[in-house]
Amino acid sequence: MRVSPNRWRFLQQALEDLDKSFRAIGTRLYVLHGKPEEIFPELLKEWNVKLLTFESDIEPYACKRDSSVMSIAKKFGVKVLQSVSHTLYNPEIIIKKNLGKAPLTYQKFTTVVDSIGLPPKPVDAPNALPKEAQPEDLAAAKYNVPTLAEFGLDVKSLHPTKFPGGETEGLARLAEKLSDKAWVCKFEKPNTSPNSLEPSTTVLSPYLKFGCVSARLFYYKVKDVISKAPHSKPPTSLIGQLFWREFYYTVASVTPNFHKMEGNPVCCQVPWDSNSEHLDAWAFGRTGYPFIDAIMRQLRQEGWIHHLARHAVACFLTRGDLWISWEEGQGVFEELLLDADWALNAGNWMWLSASAFFHQFFRVYSPVAFGKKTDKFGDYIKKYVPELGKYPSEYIYEPWNAPKSLQERAGCVIGVDYPKRIVIHENVYKNNIQRMSLAYKNNKQNTETTNSNPAGSSKSKTGKGGSTKRKPEAEVAASGIKKFLKKN
Repeated sequence: MRVSPNRWRFLQQALEDLDKSFRAIGTRLYVLHGKPEEIFPELLKEWNVKLLTFESDIEPYACKRDSSVMSIAKKFGVKVLQSVSHTLYNPEIIIKKNLGKAPLTYQKFTTVVDSIGLPPKPVDAPNALPKEAQPEDLAAAKYNVPTLAEFGLDVKSLHPTKFPGGETEGLARLAEKLSDKAWVCKFEKPNTSPNSLEPSTTVLSPYLKFGCVSARLFYYKVKDVISKAPHSKPPTSLIGQLFWREFYYTVASVTPNFHKMEGNPVCCQVPWDSNSEHLDAWAFGRTGYPFIDAIMRQLRQEGWIHHLARHAVACFLTRGDLWISWEEGQGVFEELLLDADWALNAGNWMWLSASAFFHQFFRVYSPVAFGKKTDKFGDYIKKYVPELGKYPSEYIYEPWNAPKSLQERAGCVIGVDYPKRIVIHENVYKNNIQRMSLAYKNNKQNTETTNSNPAGSSKSKTGKGGSTKRKPEAEVAASGIKKFLKKN
């Protein structure tokens, strides 16, 4: 399992907080150990279960697991109630409303959602349970929340908790952020800072991912704030951010191999390189580009980085500089992010690598200039790449340009105390643009050949209600490439 110590800790804290909340109303959380298909037959019989309820999930592993548990419940005559509550809307309803296909653009998605209407409102938590519903074994230790040691974690290796897990913390964070009504109304994601020393966004994504904060509660709380004043609109507003989450969940729910390139009907097939040294340098913040390295080190230490910071490092790994598959980056994020989410992680990596959804691959993030826009003195770099802490601001983003004498005085010689650049951005990114252009043309030709010869082809299918049509990426991008290269 790709789960970092930070995310294990967040989960463990979330479970402890949930157990505390349950005990306050006369019940408790029961944590069971083992595989569901092995535990449930014994559990249903021992506890004389009549009704089993759970939240639906679109992830392939979860679908397989839930199907197995439902089969077991049926054998024991247990009624099963499966609810859609992790998202604002039921993905199946959105797809049905879109004539059986997943909407493959955000604009199309929001049009469909608008036709459905407002999502269901959240339900208040109970304040108490009737005595007859209270369990008798509240003190049974075998059902306690596991400790970090039981998860096999070395607590000493963990950095201090920056974002504690649990509903209590999540709701407090939600209330704090929404208390600044002017900030909520003016919020636009592109105008927030990827490299501020403290987060410039809500950092509610881990709490949404783990169900500590209800997406519907978040939605209606924001709705209440913005209803009283002029406000920003989707896709950049806070409501817009929730809709991005819904968009990826919807597409992922009916797209086979959504987390892979091969066999994924919405993904451009790109001949990425394989370079384990470059991948490790990127993953551990040793690329020689301080802005990129600071982001990856923050991710490894804290488990969270700003959305635009994710853009920068994802572009750098894939089409921008290293030409390494987005699947590799997806794996690193899957391990390290507190908010690692199967659908969002895959969807965003396809977007940033220009493999799906976004096709202007010639727009490349500079690993130098992008960070300077919001942190010209490099305070963020000095925090997460402390070996460069004594570098003056004019060299903090490009330490390789600093005179050797200055490097020595700063106590950080490039190539000795901090790595040299693993690639020269100015040399590689234009070549990568041409490689991406060729991949788009080849994909277009392959798609046209497949569509013109259906009898001799095996068309990709997206499953129930899926779409096999691919956007003409080559045509979308071609008009912009020449203009971009002329300017650069």
